[in-house]
Amino acid sequence: MRVMLRAYMDTQISNEAIKDGRLPRLMEAMTQQLKPEAAYFGPGEGGRSCTFVFDMKDSSEMPSIAEPLFSELGARIELHPVMNADDLRKGLAALPG
Repeated sequence: MRVMLRAYMDTQISNEAIKDGRLPRLMEAMTQQLKPEAAYFGPGEGGRSCTFVFDMKDSSEMPSIAEPLFSELGARIELHPVMNADDLRKGLAALPG
C-alpha cells in the first residue's frame, strides 16, 4: 500500500543530530530502507520535517520505520494511506453508478 510518512523533528534533538552527524546518516538509512517514490525535507509546524511516500507491504513494518525517528530525533509522526492520480482514477472507476 502506498503510504505517506511525515515526521516532525524536535528542534533541539535534531540540532544535536546535525552537529554529531546522526541526522544525515538517519535520513540516508530511511531512504535506503523505504526506497521512496518521493522524499522531501523542509520546515513543518515551525521546525524540521521530512516526508516520504513509499510502498508499505505490511503494517508490521511500522515499528522498524517509526522507532528510529522517535528515538533518534524525538519526532512526532503521521502515517497515512495515499493515492496517486492513477490510483484515484482506478478507485473512482470502480464506484457503482
